[in-house]
Amino acid sequence: MQYRRTFHPGGSFFFTVVTARRRPLFAAPDAVALLGTALRAVRRLRPFDVDAIVVLPDHLHCIWTLPEGDADFMMRWRLVKTWFVKHWSYKQVWQRRYWEHLLRDERDFANHVDYIHFNPVRHGLVAQASEWPYSSFQRYVAGGVYANDWGGEFLERAGVGRE
Repeated sequence: MQYRRTFHPGGSFFFTVVTARRRPLFAAPDAVALLGTALRAVRRLRPFDVDAIVVLPDHLHCIWTLPEGDADFMMRWRLVKTWFVKHWSYKQVWQRRYWEHLLRDERDFANHVDYIHFNPVRHGLVAQASEWPYSSFQRYVAGGVYANDWGGEFLERAGVGRE
């Protein structure tokens, strides 16, 4: 089966990127910091917006919006992964592939932002989203999108995000 990626210039994309053999590489704060440095370095070369992100021990989820007329997220991911590997102590860091989804509309975007921010709760790492330090959640709280106590156990029981 041949996998076909979706290209949409200026689009917003949801990504899931996993470490090799699901090694909990990002349980180390210095690995998370280095990932942030890699993202900033690539953004200077090939601009894009990181609309939302969560970094968990063995994978990350994020939403990127590319500049108008630009659909090349593949090169950006190649650069991020390569930059990280060049600056990290061992070389088998990433799974070869990643998963992406073109966000179709505002509701799809909002649902994926909720998914990103609720993910540490879903994985049992924290009781509510505000407790996870490696996420864009606090940026959304500061912007008035979420209350600081959003994403607690009541959402998990109900199985919902933002309505």
